[in-house]
Amino acid sequence: MRFRDRRQAGEELAETLRTRQSEGALPHPLVLALPRGGVAVAREVAGALDAPLDVLVVRKIGAPFQEELGVGAMAGDEVPLLDEDAMRHLGLREAALAPVIERERVELRRRERLYRQGRPAPDLRGRTVIVVDDGLATGSTARAALRFVRRQAPERVVLAAPVCSPEAAELMRAEADEVVCLHQPAAFMAVGLWYENFDQLTDQDVLEALHAQL
Repeated sequence: MRFRDRRQAGEELAETLRTRQSEGALPHPLVLALPRGGVAVAREVAGALDAPLDVLVVRKIGAPFQEELGVGAMAGDEVPLLDEDAMRHLGLREAALAPVIERERVELRRRERLYRQGRPAPDLRGRTVIVVDDGLATGSTARAALRFVRRQAPERVVLAAPVCSPEAAELMRAEADEVVCLHQPAAFMAVGLWYENFDQLTDQDVLEALHAQL
């Protein structure tokens, strides 16, 4: 199983979610994409559900000596959500992450300003909020996103992704009211392996996707 690209993945995910909507499981939906990659998937979902599309900027916190090795994540102005097991395994103290957290906070705010362009963040109260990403490996950024969303008093929280590691999908079931993941390959490795075309999206790609839904 491999998706051609994020658009095809979004179309397939949208079909499943549209079925759930017809069953009455997604009342008053609002779609929040995790940029950048999740936006191309979420665009198809929002269109199929006739739902508003916006972004929820979440930043991974990488280990100081290896940025790709995630040890936490943060959303909005929330306190960073750190992976205590990973920190302990790596012998890291929170104080050592202070420069990384500050750098990621700056980038998070830059993206929020750019993507929103003066628009206020959406009101999530009473909505079914569908958080969409292009895939989940560890689930650290998705977990930070879901906890941030939950604090905004939505009616229901759904996490949706085309592909997830089985471990991440299981972890997210403790955070969301429903997890919709089309494929959970046992030998997961990395999100990009499940796409034929997994080009990195740009800020302009995100803006164009959002503009198309406004």
